[in-house]
Amino acid sequence: MADLELDFPGLRIGVAEYDEGPTGCTVFHFARGRAQVVHDIRGGSPGVIGTTGVADAICFAGGSAYGLEAACGVQAELLDERKRSTAWDDIAICQGAIIYDFGPRQNAVYPDRELGRRALRSAREGLFQCGPRGAGRSATVGKTFGFERGEPSGQGGAFRSVGSTRIAVFTVVNAVGAVVDRQGNVVRGHYDHSTQTRTPLVDGLEERLAPPPGNTTLTLVVTNKVLDGRTHRQLAAQVHASMARAIQPFHALTDGDVLFAVTTAEVEDEALDSVTLGVVASELAWDAVLAAVAVA
Repeated sequence: MADLELDFPGLRIGVAEYDEGPTGCTVFHFARGRAQVVHDIRGGSPGVIGTTGVADAICFAGGSAYGLEAACGVQAELLDERKRSTAWDDIAICQGAIIYDFGPRQNAVYPDRELGRRALRSAREGLFQCGPRGAGRSATVGKTFGFERGEPSGQGGAFRSVGSTRIAVFTVVNAVGAVVDRQGNVVRGHYDHSTQTRTPLVDGLEERLAPPPGNTTLTLVVTNKVLDGRTHRQLAAQVHASMARAIQPFHALTDGDVLFAVTTAEVEDEALDSVTLGVVASELAWDAVLAAVAVA
């Protein structure tokens, strides 16, 4: 799976990494102005910063709770870009969430304020880097039967235009569950090195389950379609629930799954109803999960 090219004017995406971790962060900047944000938090162990209904940027990061600092770096960089204005409308708002990526590495390196600044400075329109990049640099997946059964993962994205509406989904997959394709096959995780096979969840239930803590899938759904509050909230719930088709199990106690649903509210598109919007976004979410592991 190659990096994702997308046509979403005003959406700037940047990544920055510490190779010595390795770890990193991924920033989504809404350059045309504050976007409206709804959260859907379903994992048992989430790590989130910022819960207001608007944001200038969203930052996904590794480093567990320490990585929340990267979002503060994004805010600091936005402050500098705005010539350090403290006017009410110029106050930068960056929300964020983290994954625990210390499992496959033996150090305490985490995405800090400086890395958040670097990610925003690198942000560009039109390109999202898939695989073990940014916040997904040390992500792993499919650890339901123990960490030794897990495999490398990463971040993935998918995009589609429907009429004048643009829809994009980006996800960092660090789940305790395994990734499943549309044919029902486990394509990443639950890997048995002795048999070189991947075990479907239902076929492994007789094994002693020993899922490790520290797992999370972070997702951003972004559209330019104007949404009222109720429709916006339901879009977040519909897409997040749909992702259980692609990740099994999902929303476990040892997961910190968080979905941000964002609208830049730039187009009125009455031809695309809310249910269909949710269906399209849900299919894109499945594509994004598969893209996260395709090059891992």
